[in-house]
Amino acid sequence: MRLILLGPPGAGKGTQAKKLVAKYSVPQISTGDILREAVKNRTPMGLKAKAYMDKGELVTDDIVVGIIRDRLQESDCAKGYILDGFPRTVPQADALKTALHEMGQSIDRVVSIVVANDELIQRLTGRRTCKECGAGFHILYKKPKAEGICDQCGGPLIQRDDDQEATIQNRLTVYNQQTEPLIAYYRKDGALKEVEGTGSIDEIFAHICAVIENHG
Repeated sequence: MRLILLGPPGAGKGTQAKKLVAKYSVPQISTGDILREAVKNRTPMGLKAKAYMDKGELVTDDIVVGIIRDRLQESDCAKGYILDGFPRTVPQADALKTALHEMGQSIDRVVSIVVANDELIQRLTGRRTCKECGAGFHILYKKPKAEGICDQCGGPLIQRDDDQEATIQNRLTVYNQQTEPLIAYYRKDGALKEVEGTGSIDEIFAHICAVIENHG
C-alpha cells in the first residue's frame, strides 16, 4: 500500500497516520523528519539540502524528491508507505511521479481528509498548552479540571502563538492555495478519495480504511 495523506492543519491527519501505520505495518514518511535525518547523517542529498538550509533558503524540489527517493528504497518500505506532508504542490507531484516511475512504482491511493474551515479554526484556536510541562488541553474537547490550570503539574495554560486565529487563517489560506490544484491533479489521475473529517477518530479511521481497501 503506497498512500499519500492530505489534510489541512487541524484535520487530524497525524492521529490517523499513526493508526494507519499500526494497522498496515508500513512506515509514515514525514518530509520534515527525513530531511533532518538526511542532513544529520550527511548523505549526499542531505549535504545538498544543508547548503540551502544554512543560507536560510528553501530546499529545492529536486533535492527533497531525491531524499524521499532514497528513503523509499529502504527495506521497511518494501510493503508500502504513507507519505505525509509531500507533495504540497503540483510540480512536486510531477517530480514524485517521475521518481516513482523510475523505481517501478506508483501511488495506490491519495486520501484527502476534508473539514470545513470554521471547524478547523474552532479546533485549533481551542488548544491550550501548559507553560510548565507542555501538556495539551482543549477548551471544548479536553477541558482541564480547573479552568486555565494544568491537571498534571498545576502550571498555567496558555494559547500558543501558532494557535491564534490570525495565524491559523493564514496557514489555512496557504494550505488551500497549494492543495486545491493538487486535489484536481490526483482526481484526474483517478487516485483521489475524499473522506469527511468530522466524527469520532475511529469513525474517520474506518472511512479511510474503506477507501484504501476499495480499489474500484
